[in-house]
Amino acid sequence: MSDPNIQELVKQKYGEAAQRAASGGTACCGGGGELSGCDPITKNLYDEAEKAGLPEKAVAASLGCGNPTALAKLQPGEIVLDLGSGGGIDVILSAKRVGPTGKAYGLDMTDEMLALARENQKKAGIQNVEFLKGAIENIPLPNNAVDVIISNCVINLSGDKDRVLAEAFRVLKPGGRLAVSDVVVRGQVPANIRKSMELWVGCIAGALEENEYREKLARAGFNSIDVEPTRVYKVEEAREFLEAAGLDADIVGPQIDGKFISAFVRATKPASAATCCGPACCA
Repeated sequence: MSDPNIQELVKQKYGEAAQRAASGGTACCGGGGELSGCDPITKNLYDEAEKAGLPEKAVAASLGCGNPTALAKLQPGEIVLDLGSGGGIDVILSAKRVGPTGKAYGLDMTDEMLALARENQKKAGIQNVEFLKGAIENIPLPNNAVDVIISNCVINLSGDKDRVLAEAFRVLKPGGRLAVSDVVVRGQVPANIRKSMELWVGCIAGALEENEYREKLARAGFNSIDVEPTRVYKVEEAREFLEAAGLDADIVGPQIDGKFISAFVRATKPASAATCCGPACCA
């Protein structure tokens, strides 16, 4: 079951981040502009050419850990869904890649982020975009509706990842693909990090262990599963972030060094898949 307390905390923190970005500040993955330690996660994800064609507030509101639109190899005419679309940066980039014959949906549960995303869409002059309000555990689209699902460091924030992946499987067309950036753990992580709600909201503590991620994808019905590291986080990058969360970086740091990675997670819905999804959904 999804933990409503986690969902409400995520909603609150990301709503605050959206308000900061809308007022000209910079959103932060950790839920506070003063936590500059989150910069190693969110910086340098988009090249200058991509940013040049985007509204400034869309870039400021970017809270991801990767650039799924660049990695997903989107094709003209495809229908794309971004889970946890935030300020809309990946939706706008996706809409440009799929062109006027395609479409990009953005799904977010936060009113402030949706308002900011729609403002950014208007400024970008992009028509083939639709932002939807809802939770990623209950996607408001019919079965077999989209060709590609992307997400940028959002699935790890869910307290019910099995449900998220089952829903992703359901709305993908047969042969459709999941192509998400997410934070993934390699090996065991100290319990005090897992219990830190601030780090959960900050895109760290909710991360799945790599093999567990693969298992959940397979259980949902996906095949052709691949987890490709795009960045390995080192202790010194996380020092300020850990201290801001009330953890002793000198003690915790060595225990997590190199265990948290940004990864590009790929998986495919079999072309022969029936409308009903894998065991996790059909149950």
